[in-house]
Formats: sequence, C-alpha cells, structure tokens
Amino acid sequence: MTALELAASAQSDPAPADDLSEEAKALWYTKKGDWHEAHEIAQDIHTPMGSWIHALLHLIEGDIGNAGYWYAKARKPAKRPAEIDAEWNTIAREVLGS
Repeated sequence: MTALELAASAQSDPAPADDLSEEAKALWYTKKGDWHEAHEIAQDIHTPMGSWIHALLHLIEGDIGNAGYWYAKARKPAKRPAEIDAEWNTIAREVLGS
C-alpha cells in the first residue's frame, strides 16, 4: 500500500484494513479526521515512529509545545501547522516503506 492509497482508503472505507500496522492505522485515523482514535493508537506505540506520529497529532491539535516534545523524542525536526499534510505524507511513506 502507498501513502496515496492509505489516504484514499481513509476517505472511502468505514474502517482501516485489518492487516495494517498500528502505525499505519494511526495515520489512517488521522487522515479520516478521527484525532481521538489516532491518538489512542499512537500513544501506545513506544518507538521513535510512535513519537513522530504522536508529534503530528499534537501539531494537528494545535498544541505546538506538546508537538515539540514528541518531535524531540522522535529525534525529528519540529514542523509548523502549515506543514501538516506534507508531514503526514512523509510519515506515511516511511511507515509503508514506499
């Protein structure tokens, strides 16, 4: 699956595919607009990738300070709200290996 396909699935499907990783599911729910479910998943992923996704979610929420904390934990440069879509795509490509 590509990032584009993941985004399309979030727009058209009622639920993520069962075979998606937890990271991909968090991104799917993010693109679906279900911040709460995405956050529930991301906060249970205790890896740098989980921290990166968590940072994106707090950026979307508008909690820039908390986003910065999670970006630091992920060892990634902090992003601005204007970069949310590009950041989602970057993370999705890495998660999906595409």
